[in-house]
Amino acid sequence: MINSWTKKTQEEINNRVFNALKENTSFNEYHALGIPASYLDSKVFNQDESFLALAPFMSAMARNPNHIGCHTLGESESFFKGTQSIEKELLDICAVDILKARKGEYDGYVASGGTEANIEAIWIYRNYFCSENNAKRDEIAIVCSNDSHYSMDKAANILAIDVYKIAVDEDTRELSPETVEQVLKQAQTDGKKYFIVVCNMMTTMFGSIDDIDVLTATLNKLSCNFKLHVDGAFGGFYYPFSNEKSSLTFQNPYVSSVALDAHKMAQAPYGTGIFIIRKGLIGYVNTKEASYVEGQDFTLIGSRSGANAIAAWMILSKYGPHGWFEKILILQNRTKWLCKELEKLNIRYFRSPYSNIVTIDAHDVCHETVEQFGLVPDNHHQPKWYKIVVMEHVEIEKVEKLIDDLTTRRQ
Repeated sequence: MINSWTKKTQEEINNRVFNALKENTSFNEYHALGIPASYLDSKVFNQDESFLALAPFMSAMARNPNHIGCHTLGESESFFKGTQSIEKELLDICAVDILKARKGEYDGYVASGGTEANIEAIWIYRNYFCSENNAKRDEIAIVCSNDSHYSMDKAANILAIDVYKIAVDEDTRELSPETVEQVLKQAQTDGKKYFIVVCNMMTTMFGSIDDIDVLTATLNKLSCNFKLHVDGAFGGFYYPFSNEKSSLTFQNPYVSSVALDAHKMAQAPYGTGIFIIRKGLIGYVNTKEASYVEGQDFTLIGSRSGANAIAAWMILSKYGPHGWFEKILILQNRTKWLCKELEKLNIRYFRSPYSNIVTIDAHDVCHETVEQFGLVPDNHHQPKWYKIVVMEHVEIEKVEKLIDDLTTRRQ
């Protein structure tokens, strides 16, 4: 059931954004002397009123609202309260309408991307275990698959905790109970008592989805103390629509947090990640030293652009939930068409049935084709796979040219 997400006309979108900007403090009209913020420099950036009057996102960029802090927790910087309310509406769409959280039972913010959102989650859980279980840092471990994003390694480095990676099946990209158990037992042998588990909602290279039930069943079998984070940086705006029976939502009691990237499938400006977590957890990273920030700061990034939150809200509001389902359905059909054509050519590939990523075996594609069509390798030094991502601009006609090229080279 849709709670907050409705399709809006362009006029409704414009009015909402412009009214929100009016609620923010005007640096031209109000003597705001104490904050290190202002509009974009008018000597450099076009702020012609006739232009901005028809461009809500560009107006937001020009007004330059700072959305520092976490606006789901009560007080925030009151100078930007108007546009903060749009960010809260965006979070409601993502948390409640897409990820099936209960309204008011989550916290979150618009981050700089999925990498930050993943690190934020791991940071929170590390501190949670240290605070609630008196855990030592060397007793805490990140557990994820070999196909997980490199942000897990970044998090392990930054937060000074170890990371254990579970092997996946080379053909299916799936985790098995045996390999999960093997890695967890090794971690326990190494003295690990607390586990930060990352479950993938479409991996970066393969678009594969981890079976959360395999992970949680094994964790419970071994009596592991764990928190589980879903990395939906790629899949967050795709998989819940391609697979309506997804268990990677807040309806699953094991899911504590989710990362999404609006700058991938939602086509928002780069720097628009989204972090959602259950109530009661984000406080473990409250930076109390940020006492000059109204409402304090629970985020990793600190200051951040309100314009990016507005852009993502505009996009989702323009489509509405039904329009978004249709968008994903079109991409699904294009991806299925590509796979059928590859099968006709006996080209080996991997694709999750709910994904728009098709990964081709490197032995079945030549260097010239890779260069001509911008295929991305799993490893630039010794590639085993090359991926195709069926995005909005990847129309059938473009894919057809790739198929023609592959056909010609195999004759």
